[in-house]
Amino acid sequence: MDKNSFDLNSINGLLNVVSKKLGVAPEKLKKELEEGKFDSAIAGMNKNDAAMFQQAVKNPKIIEKMMSTPQAKALYKKLSGE
Repeated sequence: MDKNSFDLNSINGLLNVVSKKLGVAPEKLKKELEEGKFDSAIAGMNKNDAAMFQQAVKNPKIIEKMMSTPQAKALYKKLSGE
């Protein structure tokens, strides 16, 4: 799965799911992510999860590895309607 394989509907679907989980408006979450800010995402996490998240964001190889897992691929298929 490459970075160009996500379509707009999939991204919006994922934003909606995550925003509901975090209790943050999808528009606010999208704006923060586009600006490289993760305040809303990190605010609801415990300290260890927040540290792991920040480490992953700083290292694209970690994100690439996570996105290649069967769970990530299944989530993508569910969101994209495949």
